[in-house]
Amino acid sequence: MISVSENAANHFEKLIEQQDIPGLGLRLKALNAGLPSADVELTFCEPDELEEDDHQQHCNSFLIYIDQQSYAWLEDATIDFTAESTGGQLSIKAPGLKGHSPASDAPLTERVQWLLDTEINPQIASHGGRVGLIEITSDQIVVLQFGGGCQGCGQASVTLQDGIEKNLLEKFPEIKGVKDVTDHEAGENPYYA
Repeated sequence: MISVSENAANHFEKLIEQQDIPGLGLRLKALNAGLPSADVELTFCEPDELEEDDHQQHCNSFLIYIDQQSYAWLEDATIDFTAESTGGQLSIKAPGLKGHSPASDAPLTERVQWLLDTEINPQIASHGGRVGLIEITSDQIVVLQFGGGCQGCGQASVTLQDGIEKNLLEKFPEIKGVKDVTDHEAGENPYYA
């Protein structure tokens, strides 16, 4: 269930009324759910845009629609609105939107993937790069593949050794090493050529 403050509900009622579209509601959607870049999109929703599996929540004189894929990620979300002299500030908080880190006893693959998704990839994304987990071998070697701006980048080995490998070995003592299986010669748009 999504909690909508009285201020937010009143604000939305005014906005919907101004549109003068019968049956107009609001749609909440989770974007990039489970990732550090996760966000919530709030838009108007006309009656002909409804999906069969939408969840509906009554709020004052209108409905809020949440698509099936977003519903679990937006559980316990809160929406508030603070009026200000410049208009106002809308705030949407969804505690589970970015996911939860795996438990310490979760499989090593899950824990390594979480670290890649939440810490390492956001850092190298600023260079247009990414790194994917291929496998963790039986002798505890993490096999990675670079993509984007990291594929063919002259600094990829530094990123691997001084950044990724150091981080992984520090967080997961059971890991024995990290191996890059990227074909760097095939990189089309390396960040550092």
